[in-house]
Amino acid sequence: MTRKRFAAGGLALAALIAASALRLDRASGAQAPPGMDRAVTDNARQMLDEGRRVFRYETFGDEAYWGDTLKLHRAIAGAKLRGVGPGVSPKTALSVGLKVDVDAVPAPVAAALKAGKVDLDDPASTMVLLTANAVVGVTGHFDGSGTLTSLGVQCAFCHSTVDDSFAPGIGHRLDGWANRDLNVGAIVSLAPDLSALTRALSVDEPTVKKVLASWGPGKFDAELNLDGKAFRPDGKPAATLIPPAFGLAGVNLHTWGGGWGTVTYWNAYVANLELNGRGNFLDARLDNAQQYPVAAKLRLGHKQAAQDMVTPHLAALHFYQLALPVPTAKAGSFDATAAERGKGMFSGKARCATCHVPPLFTEPGWNVHKAADIGIDDFQSNRSPDKSYRTAPLRALMTHAKGGFYHDGRFADLAAVVDHYDQFLKLSLSDAEKRDLIEYLKSL
Repeated sequence: MTRKRFAAGGLALAALIAASALRLDRASGAQAPPGMDRAVTDNARQMLDEGRRVFRYETFGDEAYWGDTLKLHRAIAGAKLRGVGPGVSPKTALSVGLKVDVDAVPAPVAAALKAGKVDLDDPASTMVLLTANAVVGVTGHFDGSGTLTSLGVQCAFCHSTVDDSFAPGIGHRLDGWANRDLNVGAIVSLAPDLSALTRALSVDEPTVKKVLASWGPGKFDAELNLDGKAFRPDGKPAATLIPPAFGLAGVNLHTWGGGWGTVTYWNAYVANLELNGRGNFLDARLDNAQQYPVAAKLRLGHKQAAQDMVTPHLAALHFYQLALPVPTAKAGSFDATAAERGKGMFSGKARCATCHVPPLFTEPGWNVHKAADIGIDDFQSNRSPDKSYRTAPLRALMTHAKGGFYHDGRFADLAAVVDHYDQFLKLSLSDAEKRDLIEYLKSL
């Protein structure tokens, strides 16, 4: 009898819950869970597709800067194609790290390239690639006669490369990978009109070109337009390495200097103040004339556009970045047995996991440290609002090893990084333990 009463009571309770849920659904107009699941899936697909488009092709209206102001398109076209100077051939473009998306190259052009029938020393061949929208991160605008009239750049300019499957510098896109071949300074130096930079920095053109030439491949100075500090106190360039844009899901801060803001903050910062897109941007911290004299003078922390071409794209762009997968280490690129031993070292004696917490391999939360905590100078950290360094995520390190490790590439390889912490933290790692740890880092 007791069991029967219990069963009957259970059925009555279930019926009551079901009836209540039905009344609630009818009152609120809410869809049943399967419908909600579909809505979420559809929204995710829409955001992913739009974010991919923004990352690869959206210029945020920055043609007004790269084209109208710097007139960079005229240097690329060359005098023979109604521009100025010798022009930029595909061979020159590839030499400064620009990449070509083989999937966008028209089939006849691809066949001609493969057969060696395309003159890679002729700027006209560059126009063909720009017309096909095949130069990664660069969009050319042409008039009805085929003349290049302006030029814009995208996120993919710095944060995508290719797999070289067709030829060096030509292949399928690898979104989110840092383009450590890209010589941004050399490209900007080609611009016929650098007066916007000379006025902002209050220096002459030779000085601007000296600064741009100091960057070299794979580096860019994202704070030069704020503080005007082109060189470190030791005379070395202030530019930092281009970071990857993958592996940011769950990660708080985006770039080397701590305290700037989250991933979407940095997207807004770059789109407005580095790409010089036409949008709205607010950061009153840039009013600090002592720390950011250039930004304070130009009121960069209070940017308003008649037509905001940045903000509407930030959500989808963020979504796509968070969806970018972390590349996996190739088989044979590390010693699996040693890596397994190194995994224990990472979380144990070497104390790496104290800050590089798996599986994010950075701290969950406010992932920063002062320079004194990591045993390096504070020049770059002092350029950020809270004067800290971000704890960089460690996954897929070998995809951006070119140029060295740390924000400025001061450590040539992982062995140098491990040696630094072994000495600074007094870990007393043996040579064998260091080798195991390095193999684990290579496997992430």
